[in-house]
Order: sequence, then structure tokens, then C-alpha cells
Amino acid sequence: MFKKIQHWFEETIFASANGPSQRPEVDKNLESNVKGLFVVGDLAGAPVIKLAMEQGYQVIEHISALKKPKAAGEDTYDVIIIGAGAAGLNAALAAKDKEMSCLLLEKEKIANTIENFPEGKWVYAEPDETPPKGKLWLDGATKETLIQRWNQIVEENGLNIHTNEGVVSVQRNDRVFTVETERDTYKASYVILATGQRGNPRKLGVEGEEQECVYHMLYSPKKYSDEDILVVGGGNSAVEAALTLSEQNRVTLSYRRGEFSRIFKDNQQALDSAIADGSITPILNSDVKRFDGKEAVLSVDSGGSQEEQTVKADHSFVLIGAEFPAKFLKSLGLKLENEWNGSLLRSLLLTLFTMTGLWFAGGQTEVVPDAFLTISAWSGVIAVVAGAAALIVLGKNGDKWAWLGISFMICYAVYGIKAGEGQEFWPFTNWGYDALTFADRPWSFWYTVLYTALMTIFGVQALKRWGLDRKDRFQVWRYISLIGFQWLFFFIIPEFLFQWALEFQWLGGLSQDQVFADQSWRSYGIVYAWPLFFYTFFYNPHQVWIVWGVLLSFVIIPTFVLWHGKRYCSWICGCGGLAETFGDRWRHLAPKGRTSIKLEWMGTAILVLAVAVTLVMLGKDIYMGLAGTAKESISIYRIFVDIWLIGILPVTLYPFLGGKVWCRYWCPLAKMMQWISNGYTKVGLSKFAIYSNEKCISCNECSRYCQVGIDVMAYATKQETLDNSTSSCIGCGICVTVCPVDTLSFELPVIQNNDQKKAA
Repeated sequence: MFKKIQHWFEETIFASANGPSQRPEVDKNLESNVKGLFVVGDLAGAPVIKLAMEQGYQVIEHISALKKPKAAGEDTYDVIIIGAGAAGLNAALAAKDKEMSCLLLEKEKIANTIENFPEGKWVYAEPDETPPKGKLWLDGATKETLIQRWNQIVEENGLNIHTNEGVVSVQRNDRVFTVETERDTYKASYVILATGQRGNPRKLGVEGEEQECVYHMLYSPKKYSDEDILVVGGGNSAVEAALTLSEQNRVTLSYRRGEFSRIFKDNQQALDSAIADGSITPILNSDVKRFDGKEAVLSVDSGGSQEEQTVKADHSFVLIGAEFPAKFLKSLGLKLENEWNGSLLRSLLLTLFTMTGLWFAGGQTEVVPDAFLTISAWSGVIAVVAGAAALIVLGKNGDKWAWLGISFMICYAVYGIKAGEGQEFWPFTNWGYDALTFADRPWSFWYTVLYTALMTIFGVQALKRWGLDRKDRFQVWRYISLIGFQWLFFFIIPEFLFQWALEFQWLGGLSQDQVFADQSWRSYGIVYAWPLFFYTFFYNPHQVWIVWGVLLSFVIIPTFVLWHGKRYCSWICGCGGLAETFGDRWRHLAPKGRTSIKLEWMGTAILVLAVAVTLVMLGKDIYMGLAGTAKESISIYRIFVDIWLIGILPVTLYPFLGGKVWCRYWCPLAKMMQWISNGYTKVGLSKFAIYSNEKCISCNECSRYCQVGIDVMAYATKQETLDNSTSSCIGCGICVTVCPVDTLSFELPVIQNNDQKKAA
């Protein structure tokens, strides 16, 4: 059972964050877990040529300042670069300028990815505002012009390049790398991996695919004329190939899905026209069963039943993408992002063992005779140290389930003890709250201090990462807002300013009102609205809090949503604030895909539960028969939602599922705002949306960094508006920030006609 549960989580939830492919884990200097081996280019998150060039240049700047290993001999290169694309070439040129001995290895041709573009394809030099770094030339040009210039630069600088020489293995011994290729063996002090994310072309694996008339690349479409052509695939590459080939041929386009959902808007329009005039015949919901000479046999899903269909195919082009080179990367010893290894059951047992040790260490005298109290306490301490140490060692050896156990125990302690004195969760019952109460301040106060400190420390880091480093004022102000709201409304006012206001009579008659004076905890509700601040209308609230609660929840929030959608979650809310600051470093691990979106129904369930409990709590004052039900329901809600779903589970899962677990799946206020925003959108009143222009290059950066798992790229490629009628967008704007070609914007783009585009 545990293996099935583990497999489901690993494959369906955790692995969904990878999107089209994983990346190697690298540090800020682009160094991998293998010391001395650096990763640059598309593999390291540089989705456009100019940014890949910049990484190649910068990594040489870093390496040139490092010491050469003592074991390096005269036959040892300073650096070996694997991959002669934009990043690799620019790194080699930078190494030449630094007078470093350098060997560049390429398994095919120089700039092979660009070489494989269709004839005449235009290569852009985005982002426009970023000047290229290094000596490699880059400007908007056709692929032929670009490759010609690059080959000229290679020749002029005398770069040591071995083409058609693939790397077989890379081994590191005594800090020196041994690089084995198909031809020879070389040594290097440092290695730079610049191979890109695209390995070998993906194949169907069907009979006849190895025939000479079946290709996995389209090089020269103009040489095909008056032929029957089969194109297999539904992405932009397949559609563009079909469109080009249809100019001189009869093209059949086979796609396994029922619609072309991930192609550019311009490609969709061109494809629709080609289908309408008969130059392309689409066969959807189809899979190739075999290639048989100049025919292909397809299996077509016709309303649930499979039918075979034979199509003529003088030539066939299987254009279904390329394999991510995971096997090659793992053979180099590289650790990939979001790898899940280890045992759920083992980690669960070790976690339980450690927590049982805490129970004994806490002095549980009701089951231990007084004579053995000291022995049991020390035994508990030893068990805690042993259990935690075992989990940490397993975690360092790659067991991610062990790290999940450590994360859970920390968060369980923080929130389980915060439940209140005498109400602590096992194993902290009757001792945990006192243990964390010091300096005449209870644990609830120190929890707020810890919360604010985490948001501040990691918030400043996130502000630098997304705002200052990228010169994005939107992100600068967003993080200033989050940190400011936390300090003022969720720390200073409830913990200090409220008491000062009472002491110094700042509130006039209210300062003398004992009911108001005893409700300092309600000052969190100044910004937290019902149903997030669930107790707004319960437990004898002063009239001030009732009036403000109604205004905030049912007037101010709906008005805010009209203009800003769910941006409350990413600019104001303390719960969302911790996710956007402390959880920011893991935002790329947010679950993605249809399953993760379907699970968002849980937010609706929690909202319904919140409404039901609220009605029961208010109704008990009218009908006393509801008193027992009200007491039970509020107790269940407090433990289930306020402790487990707001605290323990989401914060535990930050390092594994990104920061927005609570906000996305369980927060009733977030769901309420989404409903309101959806309503505004459907009647044409909403002022909140993210728009896209025609510049999308399908790099997937926007989707990768979305904390709520939206497939932003799917909207961008089709130039569709992204709002709360079709997504749970919280308006954080990170997708806008990371886009390397300025595709996304909160402002409606100016639509240019064809003449304007040419003039631009």
C-alpha cells in the first residue's frame, strides 16, 4: 500500500512540477553538485540565445578566478566545454581572451540546434534591452546568416573545436576531470556542460520507422514537390512544417489529441486556412501503428472505438519533439531538480520513532514510574537525536522522503504547540507551550516573531531576486508591500500598538471599553477578512469589529477584486506573504497539469464548510438547540483548518510543492475572491487580466515559475487572456517578470496590423 501511495505522489503530484523537462541543480555560479562541473545555456534556464551567451561568458569569468587543481598536468586543459551552441561558443571565446587552454566538443555541427531550423527561419536577438556579452555576434537575422557569422568568428579566433565527437563519459578524480569521447580521452581542470535540453529526436517506436522515407527533422522543405506527405505531431514545429510543405505538396497532419492546444495563434490561423482550402488534411485522435513503404497505417479513435486508416506517404516527418537527455546527465553524476528517491514507509517510521522520543523526553510521568523518570527522559533525548540524525543522513544521500519527515516534524512542533497551553498536540501535550514560553512572552508571541523574521529575511532575498536584479519595479513594490503589511498589521499593531493605544487613551472612549480592550487578538482582522480570519463574528465581538468585519469582507474585498483580482494573496495577505517570501525559492516546484488543477475543488469544500460553521455559530444565539453542534463544529474547524491546513501541512510542503499549497488548495478567502473575480469577468466588469502579444517563444519560463501551477505558456502561445474565469491567478506577476521576450503584460497590448509589424 505504501509503495502505491508513494508512487502516486511521486509520479502524479511531485513530478508534475517538472513540466516538459527537468534541469540540473546548480548554484548561483551555475556550478552543479559535481564540483568543478558547470551547466550553462538552456539546461540552466537560459531559454533565449542572448541569455545563453551571457551565461557562457559569466561562467568563464568565475572559473578564471579559481585555482587550478594541483593534480592538473601539462596535458590538462583549463576547461573543456561540451556543446558548441551559443553558450558554449561564447564561453570558448571568453576562455580564449583569458588565455585559458580550452577544448570545445560537439557531437554534431556548430550551432546544431539553429542549423536544424527550417530554411530562412528568422532568429531574434531578444531581450532587446539587454546588450549581448562576449565576442559572439548576435543580431536579428536568418539562421543561414547567423551560422555563417558564427563560423567566421570561430575561424578568426582559432577556437579549438572538435565537431562530430560526442562525449561518452565524464569522471572526476583528484579534482581533475577525465572526459572520454567517441574518439579520444582528455583531461581538464573544469568542465562546462552546454548541450541544451534537447537530446535525440523523440521516436514513435513503431514498425517501419527506420525506413529511409521516414525523417525526424525537416531540413529543406523546398526539395519536396507534388508528393503525398505525412507529418506526425501537434506542436508548433510539426504545424509549421506541415504549412511549409503544403505549399508544394499534399499534406496529412496526424495528431494524437483532439485539438491543437499548444500552438501559436498565427500558426492556428494559418492551419485553419490550410485545412479550409484542402492543402492540409488533419487526422485528430490518431496514432501511427506502422510505416509500410509509401503508406502509413493510423489507428484513429472514432468516438471510443479504434479504426485503422491508411494514408499515402511518399515521405513522413515525425516531429514530436526531442528526448530530454536525463540518462546522459545522470551518467555525469548530475543531480536533477525535484528527484524523488527513498522510502515513504522508512521515513514515516523514523519520524514516528523520533516523535515518540520527544514524548518521553518531555517527561510523560503518567506512563513512567517516578523512579525511572530520569532514565526515560534521557532515553527519549537519545531517541530524538538518533531518529533525526538518521533522517538527515538519509536526506543527504538523496532520500527526499527523509527531508519531508524532517520538515513535517518542525512544522508539526511549531503549530501543534501553538494550539495553546494544555491543548498542545502529542507528543508536546502539557509541556510544549511552557517549554517555548520565555522572557515573559508566550509561544504565540514568539511564533509571530519567527513568522515576521522569516518573511523579512527571505522577503528581502526575493525582492532582490525578482525586483532589484531584474530592475522590475512591480516586484520591488510587491515585496515591500508584503513585508510592510506583515510588520505593521500582523506584528506591531496586534502585539504592541493596540496595547499602547489602550494605555495612552488614543482611542478615546473605546480605550475604556473592557470588551474592546480584551480583544487585542481581533486586530489581526483589520486586514485578514472572513472567512480567512474565521472568528470575526464569533465569541462576543465588539460592535467595532462586527462593523469592520462586514465592511472588509463584503464591501472592501469585493471592490478590491474588481480592480485587482486575487492580488490580495500576493500583495497583502500574511499567509500568502510567507509563501511568496520563505516559499519563493521553491516556487518552480508547484504541481502542474490537469490533476493538480482538479484538486483545487478542495478550496470550494473548505469555503462551504466555513459558511456552514459560521451559520451554525450565529444561529446558536437564536436557537439554543444548535449550541452543541456549534461547539463541535468550531472545534473541528479549528483543528482541521486553522492548524492542519493553514499551518502544519502547507508549510511542511513548501520545499516540495512550492509555497502556495494553502492559498491554492484550501484557503476559503482565496476561493471566495476567485468566485467574485470570475463573476466580474463574465459580465465584463473585471479590470484584472494578464495579456500576451505575438512574441511568445514557448520557453515555458512563465509556467515553470507560477506558484499556483497555471500553464501560462498555453495562454501566451495562443494570445489568450489569462484571468480568474479560467484560472486561479493571484496576480503576482512573476510570469511577466521572467518572460525573456516581453510577451506578457497586465496592460492590453496594442494590436498591430501587418504593415505596422513590417515597419517595426
